[in-house]
Amino acid sequence: MTDLSAFPIATRWPASHPDRIQLYSFPTPNGVKVSIALEELGLPYEAHAVNIGKKESWTPEFLSLNPNGKIPAMIDPDGPGGKPIGLFESGAILLYLTDKTGKLIPADPVRRYETIQWVFFQMASIGPIFGQVGFFHKFAGREIADKRPLARYRDESRRLIGVLETRLKGRSWIMDDDYTIADISMLGWVRNLIGFYEARELVGFDDFRNVAAWLERGLARPAVQKGLSIPARG
Repeated sequence: MTDLSAFPIATRWPASHPDRIQLYSFPTPNGVKVSIALEELGLPYEAHAVNIGKKESWTPEFLSLNPNGKIPAMIDPDGPGGKPIGLFESGAILLYLTDKTGKLIPADPVRRYETIQWVFFQMASIGPIFGQVGFFHKFAGREIADKRPLARYRDESRRLIGVLETRLKGRSWIMDDDYTIADISMLGWVRNLIGFYEARELVGFDDFRNVAAWLERGLARPAVQKGLSIPARG
């Protein structure tokens, strides 16, 4: 049997199937990226809900694997050389999974790096900016009388959606006909912006028809539909 005792996180969230990839996450835009990728790839895995509402991601066990205290984190018992590997940061995990399987990323080196740049675009731009829109539009920030921060993040969100709109013109996916981790990295964020964050009208989302069509295609994928709810919130 696979031994995960070297990972303290496995004591708080014990593995029923230690030979499978262990995912420690919560169904947020960052969390579901990895769930969706695992579903698309068909890799066996076991999902553990780390309840961020209860601050479980700040427990010593979780921090032992992800010192940044954010979901998701992952252990692959069959890592490089057959040895277990623990990883944090969703973008790094997506890249690892593509390297492990050779799927969801083009084999051509030029197109591979082009795909990676769009993953980084999500991590450095879309994720942080959309998250701020959520804070200032739906959560505690909406009580702030000064609306200049909200306007700044609204305008920047609209600019970023415009970048996607231009990229998706004449394309089914970010990488033309290839559905990749670039799409997976962004689908949950765009869905959250107009759904959970209730910012559809705020950012004028209906002006961006290419993005809307791309989102609809992505959400229609069975693996995406399943991955959006993994792990279950309980």
